[in-house]
Amino acid sequence: MPFYKKMGNIPKKRHTVFRKNDGSLFWEQVMGTKGFSGLQSILYHHNPPTKMVEASLLGYALPEYEEQGALHHRHFKTNKLAKQNDSVAGRQYVLGNDDLLIGSVSPTEEMDYYYRNSDGDEVLFVHYGTGLVETLFGNLRYRPGDYIVIPVGTIYKVVPDAGEAKFLVIETTSWITTPKRYRNAFGQLLEHSPFCERDIHGPETLSANLESGEYEVRTKSRGYMHSHLYHHHPLDVEGWDGYLFPYTFNVEDFEPITGRIHQPPPIHQTFEGHNFVICSFVPRLYDYHPEAIPAPYFHSNVDSDEVLYYVKGNFMSRKGVEEGSITLHPSGIPHGPHPGKIEASIGKKETLELAVMIDTFKPLKVFRTAREIEDKGYKYSWNA
Repeated sequence: MPFYKKMGNIPKKRHTVFRKNDGSLFWEQVMGTKGFSGLQSILYHHNPPTKMVEASLLGYALPEYEEQGALHHRHFKTNKLAKQNDSVAGRQYVLGNDDLLIGSVSPTEEMDYYYRNSDGDEVLFVHYGTGLVETLFGNLRYRPGDYIVIPVGTIYKVVPDAGEAKFLVIETTSWITTPKRYRNAFGQLLEHSPFCERDIHGPETLSANLESGEYEVRTKSRGYMHSHLYHHHPLDVEGWDGYLFPYTFNVEDFEPITGRIHQPPPIHQTFEGHNFVICSFVPRLYDYHPEAIPAPYFHSNVDSDEVLYYVKGNFMSRKGVEEGSITLHPSGIPHGPHPGKIEASIGKKETLELAVMIDTFKPLKVFRTAREIEDKGYKYSWNA
């Protein structure tokens, strides 16, 4: 996010001597993007972050895509996926392309290692559950409805509280930022933006971990998972400052934009990355023209695939979906409300739906394993 944050102890001036109480140096790390021309932060470690004692390859990190089939709308029920493993090892992917991966995870255990995605930024949307994300930059609490945005290369661990948890997972090969049209030339969110900096919450606490032992950091890079072992704790940061850091944004703080007649999907946009956008459909008042049709019109995705993850509520344009459903409406053919939904929306005053939408500008492919949770009749459900 393009605003400044500082935590812990740092020297008065960057790239200068910063000593511990015993006279030894803290180790400065510049963590930046886009070849030092993007967002960056400077962290001060108790140990050199390069002090690795063992590296090994764990293996390829992705399942296989299915073969090309007939073009049609698709529906996947993620509630049928197994609840398993931890918040990284338990991820089960449904859709993907060269720009991002989309899946979900319902962890049953805590991570016993740390993790970093070195291919791109990540977004974890909290469907349900609470807990803590421990990161290089400090700790973030999360709750249902939070988007947890984790910059590329950030070492972290998800520590769920007791009880069930589920996350929608979006892994990118690029970056996550707020829509450009909602920012001024200096990066500040403008008055017509549906949220502002007050709604964005960075790490709450920072405490350098000085323990010694054996600590594993699993690193995803180039599509493979790697293991790196250290004899010092990887979260040993004494302080940091800058513009690059993980944060949470809760969907309850998204203020919907409405109008006299039906507004197009870009008004729901929350984030963007390379060749995709992320949108939030939240409870909102309907259109107020006396003859308005609140349900969306049929439309053709000429150059984008549309994905919806259904969180809760009665989604007003769909039949047969449930909490945790993922629908894919691919480019090349039109889509729109199910039969009866347009007529039923006339005269309604509000909707209580909550969903996350992802539009991609390159076609998405389906992973083979996702076919086990597919509603095969969805493509013909407009005939009902």
